This record gives sequence, structure tokens and C-alpha cells, in this order.
Amino acid sequence: MEDKTQQMSGFPDPLSGATQRMNVPPVFGGDPMAQPTAMGMSVRALEMEVIMGNQFAEATKSSRLHQLVLLKSSGTAIARRMPLNVCLAIDRSGSMEGEPLEYAKRACEYVVDLLDTNDILSIVTFEEHVEVVMPARRVVNKNLIKQHIQRITPGNTTNLYDGLMQACMQVASVNATGYVNRVLILTDGEPTTGIKDFNSIVQHAADNKMRGITVTALGFGSEYNEELMAGIARRGSGNYYYISQPALIPEIFRKELETLMTITARNVRVRFSFPRGVQCRYVYGVAAPSISARGAEFVLPDIERGCVVANLSELELDRHIPGTYRVVKVEMSYEDTCTGKTETLTGEGVVEFVTDSSRIQQGVNPMVQSELEVHLATRNLEKTMMGMRTQQLTAMGALSDLQRTRNILIQSGKLDQAQEVTQAIDALQSGGDAEKTLIGTIYSLDKGKRKA
Repeated sequence: MEDKTQQMSGFPDPLSGATQRMNVPPVFGGDPMAQPTAMGMSVRALEMEVIMGNQFAEATKSSRLHQLVLLKSSGTAIARRMPLNVCLAIDRSGSMEGEPLEYAKRACEYVVDLLDTNDILSIVTFEEHVEVVMPARRVVNKNLIKQHIQRITPGNTTNLYDGLMQACMQVASVNATGYVNRVLILTDGEPTTGIKDFNSIVQHAADNKMRGITVTALGFGSEYNEELMAGIARRGSGNYYYISQPALIPEIFRKELETLMTITARNVRVRFSFPRGVQCRYVYGVAAPSISARGAEFVLPDIERGCVVANLSELELDRHIPGTYRVVKVEMSYEDTCTGKTETLTGEGVVEFVTDSSRIQQGVNPMVQSELEVHLATRNLEKTMMGMRTQQLTAMGALSDLQRTRNILIQSGKLDQAQEVTQAIDALQSGGDAEKTLIGTIYSLDKGKRKA
């Protein structure tokens, strides 16, 4: 494959012809040294609360207990945003010819219009071969960038792995401290050439997440592999979108860019520490958590302004002498766009071990119980989807399951996801593709995000 990547120690300014250095300093818009304040004090982007599923636990025998880590954006209006270092990785295989590719090019142009000179953009296309249409550079001459986009033409097969790899290389080539680093990969089909193995592709997204590069997966049409694209998004800590019609491609790109422009906390890492006699059994909705005898560690997706993130986990408690004990210490670190620093939040969960079981029945926390019901509903969606896929579930049975799950989501306030389940029900009744919608709903629910 021809290597068309340009050397990134510098690049020509398309307006002046001068060479710009790619050692990019942090830029938050306006005065780069200024930070948002409230009453003269710095405002952190996030607040954290640790909520136990029950204030009591069995003293005389082992038991299980859920805990909720609730992350809330500060709610403070932030006039500036983090600059973006974005690569658009566009499938230009033969199946994209015509309207799909034309709308994809239009979407790329829309992204160019949304960005400014503080942002960095690169564009990669992939079919059998991968081409760097534009290496990573500041968005200065928008007309010239659009001219490059318009030269994109359809090719042959789909080399998704190499397209993703080259896109991540473009983002990584820029030493852009304080930037949001994101790859947007759009495809309409299965990988048909190059590395096609599911685990290899998904692991590549995970590896780049550890390098600070997140990946959003956009699947277009009816032929792409929704499990693969959702896996890329999950392990890459980005977003997943199902795009059913070509005309929707620009709108979804706009939605993703506007989401990136409101990120207030990134590289979010959570650590649980447990005393003797307590351990973590399960962390809901998290890809590949590291669980040990005395702790657990995992990462969460970037958090946008105005969001609340609910992270649920299940603990196992050994029997204790009656009394009140700290059963978990929670420490969270993240890069804060409000303060411009890496911040750390701490909290703890406290439980009273009792011998009277009636007190345990009275100590249930309704908020934690509601989050547990949402996660159980999410697992039901997975079972329904698998039953549909293996034809072990009739269409009537699938409709009944989906309607029950939708009611649970409505009762829990997950109205956006309930609407997606409604769309899946409509698709199932009309003979459409319900699975691509459902897998997006499952991924969204697992992230635990909602508007504040």
C-alpha cells in the first residue's frame, strides 16, 4: 500500500506557504491563560457522589450490594471550548458510489464549516487502499480543504482496519496538548480486505483510547456489521450511530461535532479501593474493567456539559461484626476543561451491618434501584436481539419483549432510549432492520449518560 502520510514535524500553511510547527499549545478560545471562574474562584467541571443501594447489610452472612457513582457536570456556562484534533475516516468502497459518498462528502464539508483555526483536521479515505486526503493541519483555508474533499471518488473493496489505523496515526502525529482527539469512521459494509478479524479491529480502537484518541463509529445502510461498529465505539470510548439514509449523514456528523464541542471532562478514570471482606463482582456497562481482590479500575467516556453519568457496580460483602463501616473508597481523575488541569475527586460508601433483616428491607435506595432496573432492561434488550437473530424468538414474542422494556425505560426517565425502542418496534413491524437501532440503544444505556 502506498504511504501517502506527510511528515508531521511541520506543514505548509495553505495561505502563506510558510511552515507551521505541529507542537500545538493548549487553546481554549480567547485568552489561552484565562480560565472560567465563579465569584473569582475556579469551577471544576464535575462533581461526584457515591450512593449505596442500601444503607444496611447483613451482619451474619455474606451479601451483595449495589453502589452508584453519580457524576454531574457543574452546570456552569462555559464560554470557551476545548479545540478539536479530528480525523474523518471515510469509506469510499464501490458500495458507497452515488448518493452515499456525495452525502458523506457534504458531511465532511459541514465539519469544515463548524471548525475554526484553533482546530486541527485530517481526512483519510479507505477502500482496498488507504489515502490521506489531507494530513493533520489547522483549519485555515476552508475552500482549499473542500476542494480536496470534492476529489474523493469511489474505489473497490473495504479495508476498514487500515483506514482506522491511518486515521489514528494522523491524530497521534500532532503533539496537541489540551485538545480533544477523536476519529470519526464511517462505513457501509463489512471489512472485505486487509485485517478482517473482529477482535483485532476492536482492540486497535482500545489501544488508541489508551493513547488518548477516542473513536466514534458511524454505520450507514443495512450491510455494515453493527456488532463490529458498536465494539469499536465501546472500546474506543466514542459514540455509535446508525444512519439509515444517505441524507442523514451530514446531520449525524453535525450532532457528533456539537457533542465534541461541549466536552468538559476527558480521560476519565475511576478506581475503587476495598477493605478486607469486600470485593467487586461486576461493573455495569464498562468495557474490560480491571478487577482485583482489593480494587477495581476502569475508564469512562468523555463527559459533555450538562450531562449526568450514572455508573453502577455490584459488591460482595463478607459477614461483619454489627456496626458501621466504610466498604469502598472511590477515586476519580480526569482532565478538566474548566481548570485546565488534571483533577481528582474522592468519595466513599458507608454501610451499617445489622442483624435485623427488616431494616435491610427498609434501607433500599430508590435511585440505585431505578438504575439497576435500567441495566436489567438493557440485558433484556440483548436477549431479545439475540432471540431475533437466532430465530428462537417469534416476531410477536420480540414485540412483546420490546414493549415491556420500553415501559421500563419510560418509567425510569430514559425517554430518548424509549423512543429508540419504539423505532425498533416500528422497524420490526414493517420488516425493517431493528437490530442496528437496538444495538445503539444498548450502547447508549450502558454509558449511563443523561441530560442534567
